[in-house]
Amino acid sequence: MKSTIKTIITSMVLFAMTLTANAQKTYTLDTKTNFSVLGTSTLHDWEMQSASKTGTANLTVADSKLTDINSIDITLPAETIKSEKKSMDKVAYETLKTDKFKNIKYVLKSAEKVNETTWNLTGTYTIAGVSKILKTQVKTTVTNGVVNLQGSNKIKFAEFGMKSPTAMFGAIKTGEDLTIKFNLNFN
Repeated sequence: MKSTIKTIITSMVLFAMTLTANAQKTYTLDTKTNFSVLGTSTLHDWEMQSASKTGTANLTVADSKLTDINSIDITLPAETIKSEKKSMDKVAYETLKTDKFKNIKYVLKSAEKVNETTWNLTGTYTIAGVSKILKTQVKTTVTNGVVNLQGSNKIKFAEFGMKSPTAMFGAIKTGEDLTIKFNLNFN
């Protein structure tokens, strides 16, 4: 009888430890996260980056592998997106309507696992006050407890109610297509 009780208690402890090891956990974005916006113009290709962001994700990691993505919520202050030229930044902020809409936001709606390192995410991007649901394929890795998601989305200015910017009285025109590129580290 004592050995049966001991076996049951040991089994319960091991089961509880397994649940804890595979439990959902809330992660936050760390400082090594990168966001970029890439585009073209009649003059040259361009890139803007942001170093300021906040975000959380509710993820499940087991055996150093991402096994479930329950939620992702990211906020990027629009005026933290910078280029190497202040004049370009000013035009970008006008296009993003930052006087009214201070943040760019992403909220996950669903996640589907493709294989051990690839996921298809469906989420709502809110840019310049317009929300649109987009699908994004991401590559994932887990290293020393840090969950990394990398991917990109191609969008058009018009999809978010924005007009392609121009400069120098229309002599320089920005292409309609943009690429939002991200390298997210959650810990």
